[in-house]
Amino acid sequence: MSTFKELGLKEPIIKALTDLGYENPTVIQEQAIPQIITSKSDLKAFAQTGTGKTAAFSLPILELLDTNSNNVQAIILSPTRELAVQIGNNIKDFCKYLKDVNVTTVYGGSSMEEQIRSLKRGSQIVVGTPGRTVDLINRRALKLGDVKWLVLDEADEMLNMGFKDELDKVLEATPDTKQTLLFSATFPREVESIARNYMTNPVEITSGQKNQGADNVSHEFYSVTERTRYPALKRIADLNPDIYAIIFCRTRRETQEVADNLIKDGYSADSLHGDLSQAQRDSVMGKFRKKSIQILVATDVAARGLDVTELTHVINHKLPDQIENYTHRSGRTGRAGNTGISIVLVNGKEKGKLRAIEKIIQKKFEEGKVPSGKEICQNQLMNLIDKVNNIEVNETQINEFLPSIYDKLKDLDREELIKKFVSLEFNTMLSYYENAKDLNDLSRDNSRSRDTADNMTRFFINIGRKDSLNPAKLIGLINDQNIGDKIEIGAIDILDTFSFFEIDKNFEDKTLEAFSSNQPDFDGRSVNIEITKKDRSDGGGGGRRGGKKPFGKKDGGFGRRKGSEGSSSSSEGGRKRSDRPSDRPDRGSADRKTGGFGRRHRER
Repeated sequence: MSTFKELGLKEPIIKALTDLGYENPTVIQEQAIPQIITSKSDLKAFAQTGTGKTAAFSLPILELLDTNSNNVQAIILSPTRELAVQIGNNIKDFCKYLKDVNVTTVYGGSSMEEQIRSLKRGSQIVVGTPGRTVDLINRRALKLGDVKWLVLDEADEMLNMGFKDELDKVLEATPDTKQTLLFSATFPREVESIARNYMTNPVEITSGQKNQGADNVSHEFYSVTERTRYPALKRIADLNPDIYAIIFCRTRRETQEVADNLIKDGYSADSLHGDLSQAQRDSVMGKFRKKSIQILVATDVAARGLDVTELTHVINHKLPDQIENYTHRSGRTGRAGNTGISIVLVNGKEKGKLRAIEKIIQKKFEEGKVPSGKEICQNQLMNLIDKVNNIEVNETQINEFLPSIYDKLKDLDREELIKKFVSLEFNTMLSYYENAKDLNDLSRDNSRSRDTADNMTRFFINIGRKDSLNPAKLIGLINDQNIGDKIEIGAIDILDTFSFFEIDKNFEDKTLEAFSSNQPDFDGRSVNIEITKKDRSDGGGGGRRGGKKPFGKKDGGFGRRKGSEGSSSSSEGGRKRSDRPSDRPDRGSADRKTGGFGRRHRER
């Protein structure tokens, strides 16, 4: 294994790395650092999340940077403000002993005036989100005429979020002589299009196989129905007393709902999604990094840039719309040499996606059984006993109290004392799970879920992948119609020449009216939508209202529906949550008193 010195880095950088605890470079760093230092060729680099990509592109830039010039020499783009802030902070740590190196991070949700003042003082390296970077270019506050390096970090996600136009504008502002460095964890077709459009004969390096999951992460799935999804989630958490996890949800509403239910049920949890202000997001992430919060419920975008190395679990409350994003989710655990578990909760309609994900990560999902109440109580009890065994007794502090304690307990023998101790800690949990049903028996719940009205309406739209449509662009098109404030968009299915999307059924008529009256177009093509029917018997098939079939199809097979059914329940008995505001400044969930397993159950 190489050392950082052997890769060509100078002493001040190596000293900063030593202070940070970096001993040897990772595989992607071994390949990328000398390539960037010794060559001006463009670079495509693919590595799993958590393998040190930030250091791989920033260290050689710091090595080659001209500190005598205050002009912007490197522009680094990332899809989210959290990731941008993380990259900026990392680079500042790396250049701790380099004189006259200035780094500015620019992103929305923060003062543009302060960012402009920082740029005016002179910054050789600018890290930014695409939107704010373009805003500053348009204001002529950010000048990229002297840029030597353009870094596209998490390039696939920037395209998924609809930043192609912003990327084009940044490219127009940079010189043709720059070196473009593309770093990505997954390798969808869109990333190849970036390489074709933005790069010249790029060199390609790969750490591991493209899109493959991390070696030290195991993958499990649990079969659920919509009625048992949340109870199963709670049981998995209860089975693991020391859980430190991110639960991924598809939408902001789902994220807030799951987090609210967990908090109400006494878990040390909180939410992270786009409806929170920057101050709220910073507060939640700070608590999670300090482990004041054990469970973070988040959307895919909000969790980008959350650099936590000790996660025990990633739990997919529902699978992402784009299965490639599963790699990003599961890569949040199993970092820095640790092992991790990625868990997926799937109903019958969602199981088919697992096979496609297995091809991407080149690993098999193991089927897990939702734990019984007896298993959970035994695990929790043994965990508590282990903690009692391992606790260090500070005799100097408790010696003065021991005589009175011994006197009060003198009539109890050893067995009675243990029984009372265990009962004190576990009566509530034992009572909670006393008559807990088997959640692995899905037959009755499946019949109930088929009889339950869906709260989403599914629409057909006459544009698809061949029109360069992606989920982000479709969401933008829907939002442009001004259907309603914070309208909930459900499952999205992008096909070659047409697509499907789901809308809260309360907005069904408004959606039809908005598209009809506005007569929108997409890249010059007239857009039409229609409501589709859903076949509840098997989750497949279906067609548009009136029985029409698109583009001469002979059957209704285009109408398959993705899972976006029902809402989480707040207990195993199926009680619904009450609405809670998502914009309160601090819900304080991390400060509640918890039991030895990190949360407390209320008796029902």
